[in-house]
Amino acid sequence: MSEIFVLAEIAGEKVAKTTFELATLGAHAGSVTAILLAPAGRGAEFAAHLNAGPIERVIVVESDEFARYGVPASAYAISQLLTSQKPSALLIASSAFGKEVAGCVAVLTDSGIITDAVDVAADLTATQIIFGGSMTVHSRVSSGISIITIRPNAITPDLKASTPEITNESIEIPPTAKLAEVLSLEPPITGGRPELTEAQIVVSGGRGTSGDFSPVEAFADVLGAAVGASRAATDAGWYPHSHQVGQTGKTVSPQLYVACGISGAIQHRAGMQTSKTIVVINKDPEAPIFELADFGVVGDLFAVLPQATEGVRARKS
Repeated sequence: MSEIFVLAEIAGEKVAKTTFELATLGAHAGSVTAILLAPAGRGAEFAAHLNAGPIERVIVVESDEFARYGVPASAYAISQLLTSQKPSALLIASSAFGKEVAGCVAVLTDSGIITDAVDVAADLTATQIIFGGSMTVHSRVSSGISIITIRPNAITPDLKASTPEITNESIEIPPTAKLAEVLSLEPPITGGRPELTEAQIVVSGGRGTSGDFSPVEAFADVLGAAVGASRAATDAGWYPHSHQVGQTGKTVSPQLYVACGISGAIQHRAGMQTSKTIVVINKDPEAPIFELADFGVVGDLFAVLPQATEGVRARKS
């Protein structure tokens, strides 16, 4: 039976939920082993969180050098594990950190890499949605270990309780992985909302907001959602570029995506069209975004969103 490695990404003081999504996909192809790169002395603490889903084994590598030297140190440790244990594949979340690590590991192990997949089959064929959702690509790595990055929220994770075997490895990071040092690392400013790429619900605003995102933010807050923005809105300076959804921004795949005042240019569609359910609010019935909509409201967002916000709030009370 093939062994599939997944990288357990640590977010703040816990293991990111994307780890369990990776494990669920990995189980399609074989037994799942999670790699946990933890701060010195905290491996057991974080490993205790990996007690759900089809994770059968956890390899813990402890070192403060992962935080100090960032991607190069992490990539070196992972590549050493891949070289010594020879799994069939390595799955990593398609975060900024994850994709950078994946690229480095691919070089270090002379392996092929596929990025931003939304599914992985039993034979390690990866599915990608490209060109703004106009094409679906099925591809497989033909050299070395299959290294595949997976879009967050691409699948629903298996969260059944489990008791994986935990092993510890010691890896010495070489000087070549210490040529750059991380001076500071600041999480994105979300205003207490979920991080955009990991949120289950995203409410985005576009040109139709005319720069007033208050109804978008109010609706997002009552849903416990993240706030996104189209390129038109960020280019106009109405919302930070860190919240841009699209081909030149962030790619999201939430359970629910609400597009408010967004026309639906292909650039924006590329960043959100894999969302499970898409709701569109736009006063232009001919807006291209309606082509993607599961549900649509033709109307002014400034009239529709306050009513929707009050409706959700009333159901919660």
